[in-house]
Amino acid sequence: MASRPFKQVDVFTSAAYLGNPVAVVLDGTGLSDASMQSFARWTQLSETTFVLPPSPEAKAQGADYKLRIFTPGGELPFAGHPTLGSASAWLKAGGQAQQAGVLVQECGVGLVRLEMREGRWAFAAPPVQMRSMPEATLPALLTALGLQTNQVMDSQILNNGPEWWAFLLDDVETVRNLAPDHLALKQLGVKVGVAAKTGQENIASPLLISRSNRESRAFAGKSLRHEATDKPDAQLEVRAFAAAIGIMEDPVTGSLNASLSQWLIGSGEMPTDYVASQGSALGREGRVHIQQDTQGQVWVGGDTVICIEGHVALD
Repeated sequence: MASRPFKQVDVFTSAAYLGNPVAVVLDGTGLSDASMQSFARWTQLSETTFVLPPSPEAKAQGADYKLRIFTPGGELPFAGHPTLGSASAWLKAGGQAQQAGVLVQECGVGLVRLEMREGRWAFAAPPVQMRSMPEATLPALLTALGLQTNQVMDSQILNNGPEWWAFLLDDVETVRNLAPDHLALKQLGVKVGVAAKTGQENIASPLLISRSNRESRAFAGKSLRHEATDKPDAQLEVRAFAAAIGIMEDPVTGSLNASLSQWLIGSGEMPTDYVASQGSALGREGRVHIQQDTQGQVWVGGDTVICIEGHVALD
């Protein structure tokens, strides 16, 4: 088997092991789709990526590399934390961008631009398509989530490559205490994102959060505490459930936060500059930095930490 450079990057955190990890194979040249999918199943991370040279057409438009993104269950056209983590790994491995301070990624949704903003890389959120949820599906979906109708402030189906069925809920505690029926969500075949506004409160430490699912309870008492003092307060608490693609709960989700921000900023629910918290129910402390610029483009940023470096044997 060929030895290929590899890095595992923790994304949306400045402290290792408190964000969302992505496995990055830095040379995917010559790998078949089946090999990529097999390796992604083996890593059992929410996403595994493979870096390739950009196509000639994309390179002519400024692309620095091409990225293919796999979950254990299939390939995605775009995902947020793999975009940031792979960019970090590519640069650390010696990648040279065509433009200083700018990266351009070719992927399934086309070209995605990344910029250094306030000391961290951020990607330009792809345009989101929004539509209302079908009323016939809502009762079964709410039952699977364990929600009452009066706990739902608003809902929308959001698609920026991946599709998310998104709910704005009444209270942060409602979000934190959800214990979904993952089998029912898988049978419904939809990925679900839930969020609630926090106001000006600080997000509690994972040790203080009510844990309502088995994974959270198993993590309690041995949580890796984030001792940094610069962890920003968050204005939105987010969770993502993706049993439909083999991930019961994603720790921190760039694509969901990208589409949520466009929906909630556009509807006036959130300001044009805010921080979202995600992962607290899993003992993580992810922070997603959202900014909308003066042209209306939403940028999604986060810190990254490279945790593992080496090579993998892969044909």
